Amino acid sequence: MLDPRKLHLLRELARRGTIAAVAEAVTFTPSAVSQQLSALEREAGVPLLERTGRTVTLTPAGHLLVEHAQAVLEQLERASAALAAARGGPSGPLRIGAFPTAARVLLPPALAGLTGAHPGLEPMVAEIDPADVSAALRAGELDVALVHEYDFVPPVTDALIETEPLFSEPMYLTDRPSVAAARTDAWITGKPGTLCHTMAIRACQAAGFEPVVRHHVDDFDTVLALAAAGQGVALVPHLAATAPPPGVRLTRLPLSRRTLAAFRKGNGGHPAIVAAVTAFRSAVTHLPL
Repeated sequence: MLDPRKLHLLRELARRGTIAAVAEAVTFTPSAVSQQLSALEREAGVPLLERTGRTVTLTPAGHLLVEHAQAVLEQLERASAALAAARGGPSGPLRIGAFPTAARVLLPPALAGLTGAHPGLEPMVAEIDPADVSAALRAGELDVALVHEYDFVPPVTDALIETEPLFSEPMYLTDRPSVAAARTDAWITGKPGTLCHTMAIRACQAAGFEPVVRHHVDDFDTVLALAAAGQGVALVPHLAATAPPPGVRLTRLPLSRRTLAAFRKGNGGHPAIVAAVTAFRSAVTHLPL
């Protein structure tokens, strides 16, 4: 019988490429991951990995097993959700990831409604950039997360992650009538590697120039404070721009940011996930959109 926990490690190896990366994602030691994968090979009865020095690649049999592992692990998520539903109302810990704006604006009313309707739930919030959510969900570090996607930035796709759209909001540019008009300005963007940074860079490229980025800041309140101090221009979403500092002029652009709820595929029917998404949707109706 193949152990689902070892199948999970094999699937992560296929995705991440190295045993060290898998170990970091699942908080094991590299040695423990190697031992688990060796045990899986014994259970399978065929070589799953090719080892050349420190390099490990999957054999054809390993790739075949990964394809089946994805279906098996998804079905186990469905079984877990069904059992949780059979036990009654949602209860226990619920690990929620959220990007900063959502954590500040959407989560407080959502959590108030969630715990009021389901006092047995214990929501635990962790701030996380949407670019890191997929790995955290796959590793079991989160149960559900609020993520966003922007125009100019293709959504992050993962065969084992599902999303449900919640709302869309417009984007604004500080102190200039258009992105093209900010060609010679210094820019304030998110840190490299974040979706906010990628969106800003690509919006400028679409306008025909490469921006000169002076500041890398993720917190939009700080971004607006820097813009008010004349330190550069920036793109900010509607929810971060409802009360800009004095002197900051905002131009609405034909760009948008979309917020979604994300969870592991097959887990959408889990009572706790259903309750969380319902609470998110209820809180959205009260947002200043």
